[in-house]
Amino acid sequence: MDKIRLGRTNLMVSKSGFGALPIQRISFEETKRILRAAYDHGINFFDTARMYTDSEEKLGYALADVRSHIIIATKSQAKDKKTLFSHLETSLKNLKTDYVDLLQLHNPKEIPNPEDAESLYSGLVEAKQKGMIRFIGFTNHNIKTAMQVAESELYDTIQFPLNSLSSDEDLKLIDLCKKKDIGVIAMKGLSGGLITNASTTFAFLRQFDNVVPIWGIQKMSELEEFIALEKNPPVLDEAMWKLIHKDQTELAGNFCRGCGYCMPCPVGIEIPTQARISLLLARAPYQPFMEDSFKGKMDLINQCIECGHCKNHCPYELDTPNLLKRELKKYYEFYEGYMKK
Repeated sequence: MDKIRLGRTNLMVSKSGFGALPIQRISFEETKRILRAAYDHGINFFDTARMYTDSEEKLGYALADVRSHIIIATKSQAKDKKTLFSHLETSLKNLKTDYVDLLQLHNPKEIPNPEDAESLYSGLVEAKQKGMIRFIGFTNHNIKTAMQVAESELYDTIQFPLNSLSSDEDLKLIDLCKKKDIGVIAMKGLSGGLITNASTTFAFLRQFDNVVPIWGIQKMSELEEFIALEKNPPVLDEAMWKLIHKDQTELAGNFCRGCGYCMPCPVGIEIPTQARISLLLARAPYQPFMEDSFKGKMDLINQCIECGHCKNHCPYELDTPNLLKRELKKYYEFYEGYMKK
């Protein structure tokens, strides 16, 4: 598989990276089967996080014996320096390694003060000096924050949602990072599953020679799809642009990207799915959403206690409770029409 330079880290990573968030949902043995297949096909860049339950453990279980041949990125959602080191020590144990190639701050709302000896940034620098990490990164969903981080030139990489639906404002981050020689890691390449034709966003991102997408994979069939795209990269031609523009038109405006930062919900609402159910009904096989079990999950929206947790934790600043109510109404309309058939 072709490789790409990850900014000033000079790490040569596979042009397609492996996003290890979804492997939380599968067994250790199935994870190992998929990760080893990814490695055998040339994928050498694996991105996980401390908050992804057992994702780090599964990576360590599957790839510890080839550690010197892969590049591991993980993340800490720590709010202080002490917790950052605690998270890092746990990550090293889980990953069965004595260092990580890239440690990223996981979607902080504020940029740490580099002058504060007790800040998260200071912790990253100290961890690097101790040889526990090689490079430092920053992940975020807020374009203003991401641009400020790039301007600071304090971080080696920035991870940000980028795909064929990205706005012109979001795409400016790519150019700025190229000027600053900062590595760009693209998450949410399929916009949480709303982009149903992977070739469109694959071709779109491939036009940028400083962007490394990390594809979220939990099935062998998904891995095989991206391996096939790597072997025969789709061309960003007029026909492809037509498909992209169609997606952009249908998915214009604010919508739930399914990132999951709103979870858990105290009444059990599966917000990342239910807050965008109307889009899923239009863009995915809808039959599973018509089953009584799923309808029961949708009905939970009526029990929302307006606690504010989801709204306060949405990186896109969506009014999640009201969005859920609107989506429930659309769902009921679709469900009633389906039942009349």
